[in-house]
Amino acid sequence: MTEPSEAQRRHGTSLTIREASPEDYPEIVRITEAAYLGAGYFEGPEHPYMRQIADVSYRAARGTVLVAERDGRIVASVTVMAHGDGFDQVARPGEYEFRLLVVDPKAQRMGAATALVAEVEARARRAAATAVVLTTGEGWEAPNALYPTLGYERAPELDWPVPGTDIMLPVYIKRL
Repeated sequence: MTEPSEAQRRHGTSLTIREASPEDYPEIVRITEAAYLGAGYFEGPEHPYMRQIADVSYRAARGTVLVAERDGRIVASVTVMAHGDGFDQVARPGEYEFRLLVVDPKAQRMGAATALVAEVEARARRAAATAVVLTTGEGWEAPNALYPTLGYERAPELDWPVPGTDIMLPVYIKRL
């Protein structure tokens, strides 16, 4: 078992946060689909965006995929990257970005998302980043309720459109 991270010690969680390995990818896909489809964000796993975010190896090649484990079982995941890593969309020079924060619906509201965000912030601070940014979906109640409680503020000037649609994606920022 690995030593608790700084984020885990701060939040007093029994979770283990670690970088994902290729063996973890199928479980990350399962959790991602369960979280997004269970919340009703998309109609099915064949939705073009769902197929894109199910490509965990693509994300891992352009950022760092982290998982949260409880009792040896992956319960959550997030992808983190610095500006210029290739998977970032709103991070500016000196900033970190995280995307695709997902928690298994059976493990939601048990601290996994908060612990992963704290780990992202700890990594950003170690890299001397000036801020952490993220994009979420408009009308996505749980994420839009969580991020302000963790110190993130809306940054509407950074909102961006989904190509080929009239959908604008909200951006949040936390200055470090």
